[in-house]
Amino acid sequence: MEKKITMPLSAEQIKDLHAGDHVLISGVIYTGRDAAHKRLCQLLEAGKALPIDVKDSIIYYVGPAPAKPGQIIGSAGPTTSYRMDAYAPALLDLGLKGMIGKGKRAPEVVEAMKRNGAVYFGAIGGAGALLAKCIKKAEVVCYEDLGAEAIRRLEVENLPAVVIIDRQGNNLYEEGRKAYLAMEK
Repeated sequence: MEKKITMPLSAEQIKDLHAGDHVLISGVIYTGRDAAHKRLCQLLEAGKALPIDVKDSIIYYVGPAPAKPGQIIGSAGPTTSYRMDAYAPALLDLGLKGMIGKGKRAPEVVEAMKRNGAVYFGAIGGAGALLAKCIKKAEVVCYEDLGAEAIRRLEVENLPAVVIIDRQGNNLYEEGRKAYLAMEK
């Protein structure tokens, strides 16, 4: 079932998202990879404010390619999410409601998602050029020295993703595997 999500990501929207749902995300989201996440968590440890407001937001784990002339952004495919697992629980505890990436998440991240009512979306790896077409505006908001890993504010329209892990911890990777194995019997 395909669902449309408009940012900010509310508790009401999250309640209606289940592992396996196809979604189209529109509105403002942020980018961030491991180097940026490390800096954000260092600020938290020092008791300082973050340069972005993660409350009710989504962070897309992407390091986009440079934009070609006439483009808003270059290829923008997801990166492997486990590299952010050490940092994600702290951001989830601050109110982050969604993450977009690819691959499995650590049990600690899933527990933080359940505790905070958040979701993990999967985007198609290898489809970065197509995903970039959903990005209508992109601007670096902090950590410009990180290049592709700088935190960007993206305005997206109908960015396709799949709910991989919902707020209750239901995991499409696990459920899908079980369903497949059951079909083999």
